[in-house]
Amino acid sequence: MHHSHSHSHPHVAAVILAAGMGKRMQSDLPKVLHAVGGRPMLLHVIDAVSAIGASPIVVITGYQAERVEAACAGADVLFARQEEQLGTGHAVMQAAAALSGHARTIVVLNGDVPGLRPATIRAFIDYHERERAAATVLTAVLEDASGYGRIVRDAAGHVLRIVEQKDATPGELAIREINSGLFCFEAPELFPALKRVTRRNAQNEYYITDVIGLLQAEGKRVAAWPIEDAREVAGVNNPDELDAVRRFVSDQ
Repeated sequence: MHHSHSHSHPHVAAVILAAGMGKRMQSDLPKVLHAVGGRPMLLHVIDAVSAIGASPIVVITGYQAERVEAACAGADVLFARQEEQLGTGHAVMQAAAALSGHARTIVVLNGDVPGLRPATIRAFIDYHERERAAATVLTAVLEDASGYGRIVRDAAGHVLRIVEQKDATPGELAIREINSGLFCFEAPELFPALKRVTRRNAQNEYYITDVIGLLQAEGKRVAAWPIEDAREVAGVNNPDELDAVRRFVSDQ
């Protein structure tokens, strides 16, 4: 990789997860369409991955899919439909056809992180490439990690797996390094691994996070990149979190 090109990643595709309803938002508006700075959160995320030259950009829709697709009118994106909400791993699987033969590296992220800056995505991809990882997760260290998936590392600091809160042991719940929901995957590793993900967990869902442990168990290199300001990747699950993200974005 020539350093002169580190500003743009033309071999990178993006998958944006935008299928959820956002049960705790106290609104029937799809979660990713709540406005931040006068624009739907999802459009901020599309802008950020567009700015790094990602192509194609695949938006996974489900809940009120037509409404979400209409909000993206004019954006250079493809859509893939997740008819049943069977988890994040299942959502990413829906992008397989749109991505076939395209990218080497696939960035996966949620549509509710409007504070995410292009420079951060670039630095994350650069790290993934330097590490020559099959998969890399963007992490954050929080004072209160409750609600998030935890990053489980071995004594040497290597990432072993990601455990969702509902599946975590008391020891794992004490971990303060969390999964931001932002990943880089090498395409040839991602889709075969996704086919092996099962639903044997507390939520009976296919988790994208399970790909990390599967690849690690196969001896593939998995990495984690901790972000300095966790507010940049803070998701939105309820009205209070929406207010916090609005304040953060307006201060940028």
